[in-house]
Amino acid sequence: MQIIHHGAVNGVTGSCHQLDINPQHPSSYLIDCGLFQGAETAGQNSADQLQIDFNIDNIKALIVTHCHIDHVGRIPYLLAAGFNQPIYATTATAALLPLVIEDALKVGVTRDKKLIQACLNQLNKLIVPIDYNQWVSLPINLNNATQPVRQIKLKFKPAGHILGSAYVELDLKGPSYKHRVVFSGDLGATYAPLLASPKSPYRADTLVIESTYGDKNHQGRKDRSKQLKGIIEKAVNDNGVVLIPAFSIGRTQELLYEFEHIIYRNQHNPMWQNIDIIVDSPMAANFTQQYRAFKDLWDKEAKQKLSQGRHPLDFEQLTTIDSHQDHLAVINYLDSVNKPAIIIAASGMCTGGRISHYLSRFLAKATTDVLFVGYQAQGTTGRDIQKYGPRGGYVYIDEQRIDIKAKIHTFSGYSAHADQHNLINFVKRMHHKPKHIRIVHGDTEAKQALANEYQKLLPNTEIEIGKE
Repeated sequence: MQIIHHGAVNGVTGSCHQLDINPQHPSSYLIDCGLFQGAETAGQNSADQLQIDFNIDNIKALIVTHCHIDHVGRIPYLLAAGFNQPIYATTATAALLPLVIEDALKVGVTRDKKLIQACLNQLNKLIVPIDYNQWVSLPINLNNATQPVRQIKLKFKPAGHILGSAYVELDLKGPSYKHRVVFSGDLGATYAPLLASPKSPYRADTLVIESTYGDKNHQGRKDRSKQLKGIIEKAVNDNGVVLIPAFSIGRTQELLYEFEHIIYRNQHNPMWQNIDIIVDSPMAANFTQQYRAFKDLWDKEAKQKLSQGRHPLDFEQLTTIDSHQDHLAVINYLDSVNKPAIIIAASGMCTGGRISHYLSRFLAKATTDVLFVGYQAQGTTGRDIQKYGPRGGYVYIDEQRIDIKAKIHTFSGYSAHADQHNLINFVKRMHHKPKHIRIVHGDTEAKQALANEYQKLLPNTEIEIGKE
């Protein structure tokens, strides 16, 4: 057995891992096929970033852990390279994936409707939806009776990261061989709203695990909610706008859930009953509808609110902006009336999208607050604003220098990623612990810090940091 990495080893983007078995008559399986972002694209033109530069002849299946773009963004290029094998995903991810790929093609590749539809048609032919906790046999080459692995099975387990997200269990079996490989995908933080926290697998012989926050622990949920409320109230007092760059899938829905909670608990506060909360993203609106459609996957707390007649993702103060014309009109309106509002828009790392237009207009205003609620990769505009904003620095957006006078806030507590404590517990709570752990999907410091903690926990386990 061999695991090869085609991304997410020099940072947190471009997740793509290849599991090879039976070297004489090989069968290979891809786990995710994501897009590179930020500093990880440095020195590469767009074609180099997107090309499938590995052999796909023996790849028998693609397994998708979840549909964030850094895990699925290279799928169109995989299809263009001739891939025509099954694409396994959870039922919810299978519903979301075509929406994500369509948007990625429109934004980054082409507006040609025929080309986009051709790609989507091929994608839809290959997608195989699988329910959580169900074993499924994967295709395998069986040309030689002496092959050590005669069967490989897949099971998706809830990862609690975004709707449909999963970690992957792969069981390899032969006449005298048995081995379980677990790929974590992106694990969710415990006590996050909407989705249940991930539970550890019973066993893993080999574990490939993310380390986005391998060196940090998140702020507690009560503290972050109190801090969020305080920042909003201060921003309203000086009539400023609050800009929240957020991923369309996951973070946006969690924020809406949190704002509904604050509004509900402040029913006698006119400010909270009148504040406008604007989701300026057609994609986010589409995914919010999907979250509502798959409410059977929500956690107990969220389901209880529904039973009380509350609507955590659809409340009175919420406005959704669809067309580009309306998007520009909202920016002009907020700029002219000096009126407070909360704006949630993509992209989550400020690398384009509608949030960039808001930042261009409002980042230089002292009454503006910018709230970062998710990880900002090195080399992204979001990371630059985080780094230079508190120093009174500047950033370039669309080749225009903008002095940062807005107040910059970062809440790691709203991250959809597990923190160090969660990542350690994921391993600690396994009944049969891994003999081999490979750490991926993190900055250098985060990976090394997590490796150190795992070595303390499991001194006899081989701990390594993934390399290309």
